[in-house]
Formats: sequence, structure tokens, C-alpha cells
Amino acid sequence: MSNKLVAYFSASGVTASVAKNLAQATGAELYEIKPAVKYTSQDLNWNNSNSRSSVEMRDKSSRPALADKNAKLDGVDTIFLGFPIWWYVAPTIINTFLESYDFTGKKIILFATSGGSGFGEAVKGLKASAPGAVIKEGKLFRRNTSVDELKKWAESLNA
Repeated sequence: MSNKLVAYFSASGVTASVAKNLAQATGAELYEIKPAVKYTSQDLNWNNSNSRSSVEMRDKSSRPALADKNAKLDGVDTIFLGFPIWWYVAPTIINTFLESYDFTGKKIILFATSGGSGFGEAVKGLKASAPGAVIKEGKLFRRNTSVDELKKWAESLNA
């Protein structure tokens, strides 16, 4: 088993594409963070203030349920944690994931995809959900980021 894990949440497939390439680039195991109830296009409609994602993002205590809690963290010391940026932060399902496991002593390196915004307050919004872990802001990537580019990035982090 690799001492690295790429864990990711992807609502539309963009983050999944980057995560798969990152796992290949680093030799890491790959784990998809899946919601118990999959997001539909209506759920992701930012123009509707009553859409599921809009409601969740307004309520910072929202913790969408996970489909499973099967991430294998034994022997893992570095986790690349990926997600789409929603409202300048990580979707609250990332907090659910972090609060479902013990990350004490582990390094968590964030990566994200975005339609235009940066990491914003993502690191700040996740730290309390993983006490004992070191969380580092990583980088924003495009869907078609190559394995080579991701390998160079990971190597630059000594990860």
C-alpha cells in the first residue's frame, strides 16, 4: 500500500479527472468521497437560492452524509484532498469526510478545481474538522491537467 492517498469529491467529473491523474502521478491510492444522496444538476444550480448546494453552503454546520466510510488510512501519511471550490470554500461534504476519520499526525494537501475563484477561506474552513492534522493549501487545477504536470507539482512539495 502507498503511504499516499488521493481522496476527492467531484460533483460534475472535473475534480475526478484531476484526482485520477494525480493518483497516477504520485503512485497514491485513490478514494472517491461520495455523498449518500448524489447531487443532481438542480441541486447544483447556483442561481437558485433554495438549491441543495446553496442551502448547504449557507449553513456552515451542514454535514451531508457520506455513502460510505471506507477510506483506507492505515499507513498513509500524506493525503491529497481534492474538491471543487464552492463559494470560495470547500463543499461541506469535505468537512463530513474529515470529521469521519482520525487524521492526527497526517499531512493533508488540498487541491481544487474552480470555475474562476481561488481557495479563499478553504483551509480555514477545514482545519477544525481535522484536529491534529497539518492542512496545506495546494493548487487549483484545470480538468485536463496532465499527469506530468501533477507529478512535478507533487515533487515540488516533497510529497
